[in-house]
Amino acid sequence: MKILQEIISDSKIIDILQDHGIYKLYPPQGEALPYALDGKNIVLSVPTAGGKSLVAYLTIMHRLSSHRNGKALYVVPLRALAREKYEELKLFEKLGFRIGISTGDLHESNPHLSRYDVIVCTSEKADSLLRHGVNWLSKIVVLVVDEIHLIHDPTRGPTLEVIISRFKALNPRTQIVALSATIKNASELADWLDGKLISSDWRPVPLKEGVFYRDHIMFDDGSVRKIENTQRNAVEKLVEESILDGGQVLVFVNTRRSTVSLAKTLSNIVENSLSKRETQGLKQIVESLKQEQSEITSIGKELALCLKKGVAFHNAGLTSSQRKAIEKGFKNHLIKCIVATPTLAAGINIPARRVIIRDLWRYDPNLGMKPIPILEYKQQAGRAGRPRYDTIGEAITIAKNHEQQNQILYNYILADTEPIYSKLGSQAALRTHLLSAIATQFVDDNENIHRFINSTFYAHQQSDIDMLKEEINNAIRFLLENRFIEQKNKKYIATLFGIKTSSLYIDPLSALQIRKALEQPHAKTTTSLSYLHTICSTPDIPSLYLRGGDTWIEETAEHLQKQKIFLIKPPDPTSSEYEWFLSDLKTALLLEDWINEETEEKIVSKYNIGPGDIHSIVETAEWLLYAAREFARMYNFTYVPHINELILRVHNGCKKELLNLITLKGIGRIRARALYNEGFKTINQLRGVPIERIAKIKTIGKNIAANIKKQIGEKQTEKYKELDEFHR
Repeated sequence: MKILQEIISDSKIIDILQDHGIYKLYPPQGEALPYALDGKNIVLSVPTAGGKSLVAYLTIMHRLSSHRNGKALYVVPLRALAREKYEELKLFEKLGFRIGISTGDLHESNPHLSRYDVIVCTSEKADSLLRHGVNWLSKIVVLVVDEIHLIHDPTRGPTLEVIISRFKALNPRTQIVALSATIKNASELADWLDGKLISSDWRPVPLKEGVFYRDHIMFDDGSVRKIENTQRNAVEKLVEESILDGGQVLVFVNTRRSTVSLAKTLSNIVENSLSKRETQGLKQIVESLKQEQSEITSIGKELALCLKKGVAFHNAGLTSSQRKAIEKGFKNHLIKCIVATPTLAAGINIPARRVIIRDLWRYDPNLGMKPIPILEYKQQAGRAGRPRYDTIGEAITIAKNHEQQNQILYNYILADTEPIYSKLGSQAALRTHLLSAIATQFVDDNENIHRFINSTFYAHQQSDIDMLKEEINNAIRFLLENRFIEQKNKKYIATLFGIKTSSLYIDPLSALQIRKALEQPHAKTTTSLSYLHTICSTPDIPSLYLRGGDTWIEETAEHLQKQKIFLIKPPDPTSSEYEWFLSDLKTALLLEDWINEETEEKIVSKYNIGPGDIHSIVETAEWLLYAAREFARMYNFTYVPHINELILRVHNGCKKELLNLITLKGIGRIRARALYNEGFKTINQLRGVPIERIAKIKTIGKNIAANIKKQIGEKQTEKYKELDEFHR
């Protein structure tokens, strides 16, 4: 390993690193930094925990130091990862650089970001900023693309690829630092970026990968370890052994339901290993979560029971605050074991001494059970080994028989990861990104369009040029026929509809469906569900699966059709499209339950989802309703007041009658309903009411009552003033 001074000359940077225990560079870091600090594009393909991020941070600091007005953009795939990188980059504010973060508000240009030198954002936010033609983007001198192998992902990949291509054109001198997991064709990415490939299998904590079968673990280095024979099953034995040895464990399973059931089982094993200090710390985590959650659900209760025993389950059905608490508790070594779905492996950095990959198969709605990709297995396995805590990390899979043991060994452990391929060639991706390019005047004719597409990874990998041209022509034809763009003198110009669609950051097909719905005259039969169904019929919101017991949805659909509430005509019940219509309707009905103040617990039970799913759907629905309102201003203004009201109701999850009360800070839908039921139907009716009276209302209490009085500008009694000062 090289010491810092061999490569880094800035003593201030060295001091910052040494203050955080970094005195030497890992081998991949030592190999990559001379190229990066020299201004060259690099692709760093290194396993998890190999120190990729530090190379990016040091490149940013070096580049900005030599470019007085330059800026850096650090692009990540997930919001949680953005927050992690932001916190780490804040360490370098001592050098005088201002660090910013932006992950939401895709329909806004966020002018305040121009104040920062380094901006951390998601790929979707970076794309949104490009669509808004933000001026400061021309000052980007270094672009960091974290997890660039996600170009292979059908959802995020095209956006990531277009961002890179547009920055290459916007400022060819922008240095690109691409960070990747170990992939088979990393050299192809490096060729596309005209960069230096640094590829390494080195890890700070050596990794042993093994297969457990009949009480023995067979490792990839040929060694075998026997696990003492007990009455426990394979996962239980492996978890128990690691916990008793002072380690932490991550267990990956293939369904949300499995995360919960297995966590419950393992909590009874882990509980006995907890110290008094750890037990107390876990209780504090549970109490903190209870205070943060406005509504306690059965999932929240199950999580609390597991947490008290040192175990957690982690899946997309949890709220963001629950997931953050679990991740923090694990990093602080209070939580000993997390049972998770694979999404955690691609998220933030929480390594464990031992990783157990129980499920190497996953259900696909189209193909049934299918094996997971090798790259996904390697990402999960790569979480094994905690730097500074472990001398070795273990990733263990489980075999049911000897034949399967060999299959896992050769098909996963000893196998190369799959090559990655561009996903930009789909019509959905092409129509979206071509419209954006035309709307921002990045391209304006066929020649420029083809030049732009030819700069992408998609074109770099594509050998059939004729097919490539045909796909582009099909996307352009769609945009022309549906009035997103128009052609004058061989030049393409975005219409007002096209410009608005691009700036709102929605799929053109979503915009088209919303426009067609809004072009219908407003009728007496139009209800909140009419709008909710419209936005839930777009490709921008994931529809809920239909399950065996969902026959009530079809009955509801028949009833609603008779009432003529739909703005989008339902398909014929005998057509293949009808099931999709019912899935969309199911999602809309969930939102209607939400705005009619059904409890989260009832919604979770009725729709068989998690609280996190509710909030994810609500957030997306709010965004699409905002888009619908903007289109209504263009095509049918009579809809605007109704959509405005619905946006507020979806945001707050309440009926119309609570919209006045809910504007008070700290008063969510539960407290607003409690006030309303006590006769306080508006904020004005709270004026002059004794604070003691308000405090007695269920869910309000003394602190909230004092806060209400403060907001409406009324004096408090001495007793409550002292209480307010104490809590402040």
